[in-house]
Amino acid sequence: MERKQEVSKAVIQRLPRYYRNICELKAEGVQRISSRSLAERMGLTASQIRQDFNCFGGFGQQGYGYNIDKLMEELGSILGLRAGRTAILIGAGNLGRALLKNFDFAASGFTLLCAFDSNPELKGKEFGGHSVRSSDDLPSFIAAHKPDVAVLTIPRANAPEIAQRIVNQGVRGLWNFTGEDLHLGGLGVPVENVHLSDSLMTLCHLVSAIDE
Repeated sequence: MERKQEVSKAVIQRLPRYYRNICELKAEGVQRISSRSLAERMGLTASQIRQDFNCFGGFGQQGYGYNIDKLMEELGSILGLRAGRTAILIGAGNLGRALLKNFDFAASGFTLLCAFDSNPELKGKEFGGHSVRSSDDLPSFIAAHKPDVAVLTIPRANAPEIAQRIVNQGVRGLWNFTGEDLHLGGLGVPVENVHLSDSLMTLCHLVSAIDE
């Protein structure tokens, strides 16, 4: 499906939600769904869903709705989930190990190649089936395997220097959990800065609003 126009970041950020819900519907045995039913499930409006999908040419048929298999295929293609992307994880501390053990990278379109850490006691250990290598091996590994993305779960103070270094070595995107906002757009490198506290503080505000 070709894009009909420049797509806003807000629409792009909703695509993973659409894809996740469509995958769940497929697992439930649903074969087709209307924009109205999908909107009710996701807490959106039917017009919002139609507008978002029209950014890519539209997927549905009036009076029929959306075919689940086709929609899943189209959204997966737009998100690049079948492009064979690879990733590495840098920082096998508590958060890094939690991701290694529990996060399904493959479901998000990535093969996680391995993890790296500067702690020599972690070298050679495995978490969630992923091995940990010494940070000293990082430059040669990037040169040999050319991972698309690095997941950063390192101390905040180290983030800017390490991010700059691995980008210079060829990493093309960063999933950043360090708490340090990284901005490398000037180098053509997209960064997703993840702040778990943002979501919790938003919830705090919403709960507080109920009490007013």
